[in-house]
Amino acid sequence: MSGRWGCRGLESLMASSNWVRTSPRSRAVHGGPAAAATGQVSSLSAEVDLPYLMTANQFTFDAVMAATEAQRRPQGRSGTFTDNMKLPVHRWFRYSAGFSADWVMETIADFVRTAGPKCRILDPFVGSGTTLLAAEGTGHGAVGWEVHPFIWRVAQAKLLWHLDPEQLVNCCVEVSVLAEKAGWKKGHHSVPDLLERCYSEDTLKSLKALGDAYAELATDDPHWELVWLAITAILRTCSFAGTAQWQYVLPNKRKLKSVEPHAAFRQMIALMAGDMRRVQDLGYRDSAILLRHDARSRWGAAGQFDLVVTSPPYPNNYDYADATRLEMTFWGEIRGWADLHDAVRKYLITSCSQHSAKDKLDPQVLLADAELSPLGDRIGRVVEKLGTVRLERGGKKTYHTMIAQYFIDMSLVWKSLRSSCCNGARICYVIGDSAPYGVYVPVDEWLGQLALAAGFNSFSFEKIRDRNVKWRNRKHRVPLKEGRLWVEG
Repeated sequence: MSGRWGCRGLESLMASSNWVRTSPRSRAVHGGPAAAATGQVSSLSAEVDLPYLMTANQFTFDAVMAATEAQRRPQGRSGTFTDNMKLPVHRWFRYSAGFSADWVMETIADFVRTAGPKCRILDPFVGSGTTLLAAEGTGHGAVGWEVHPFIWRVAQAKLLWHLDPEQLVNCCVEVSVLAEKAGWKKGHHSVPDLLERCYSEDTLKSLKALGDAYAELATDDPHWELVWLAITAILRTCSFAGTAQWQYVLPNKRKLKSVEPHAAFRQMIALMAGDMRRVQDLGYRDSAILLRHDARSRWGAAGQFDLVVTSPPYPNNYDYADATRLEMTFWGEIRGWADLHDAVRKYLITSCSQHSAKDKLDPQVLLADAELSPLGDRIGRVVEKLGTVRLERGGKKTYHTMIAQYFIDMSLVWKSLRSSCCNGARICYVIGDSAPYGVYVPVDEWLGQLALAAGFNSFSFEKIRDRNVKWRNRKHRVPLKEGRLWVEG
């Protein structure tokens, strides 16, 4: 599946002058398209106190709307992905590899003020959909690419906010009734070790009953994708296992409390239904397209995009595949950690040593690749040093080949973007530098050099914050930074 339209439909949409489809409930109020046209952006932050204790019999659409209505109010802006967990729709699934939706809306508004109302947006590393949702909130068309199959499905489900919230609640009631009546039919299949280590027996039975009920009732009606997302989103909430800062599940760490699955499911559906009504009232437009596409490969006709806002993988050994291991195990997409490479990791930009080690990369072959020639012998010295240092470390991690392959991959991304962007386009990467084994890698500078080699005109870096300062990395003391790499086309 390649999105909600076929290629011909995409070409027609891209050729459209306004490049926007309007949801039946959309109207320009508050922070919607009318505000975006004048460069004004309304923040959508809100705290929600939802009915954890509402029973299945009490769970009706009117009750859900009454419980959420008082909290549907705009609040202040914020600057990190964590704050997206207060924003409607964005908060449906926590995926910490991201950035602030409010900042994206401001970036779009700034571009419109200087470049005019025409703004076709691309995010080549969509993740859970922050840029696409922000574009829909400002009334602009956007296209996103994502190759992580599980995260692609999460983002695709979030883009269904324009559906009928009452129908979603009705689907939830069907699932709840069937799950409580039928329970979990375990059959002859063994339970993956990770699930047994993350849930009590009763909790796992209830979650699996919800999953089985969903599987039995689901049809081609897209509302069922939202039900799938709701069950997916509560898997961490219901587990007694801890979660690391970057979403790695920690079975050996215990949380103070977890939530009963049926109550958590109804609470999540209530949150989603309330958010759907809210963003529909705010004038969001169903204008984004999400594709299963590799950013290293060119897509479509040349010169289609004016603005690129994204956060590519950092070369800091974060395993994006492992971040969704619990969820993928629950749904039977993998049996364990060993399955992650073939199921997910092999499709991704090489940014962790698990990836480079599995692919058995040869550093000499990598350094001879023409994609690295704009970096001269600088990257060769870093790769050589990492290759030496690793032999002195217990883990002997393949950071040397990881770094080389990472910049080969990112060079290909720049060439793809140069084809996709029009003249005068603006690109913003939220990116951070790296120091594996204490060997500094100037990521922002090298990415900028690769952008120039791909045909872009200039680059500059805007530091947002220092890293590895307050909480010192136990493996090195190299100061790091995170910021925005701006590239002009």
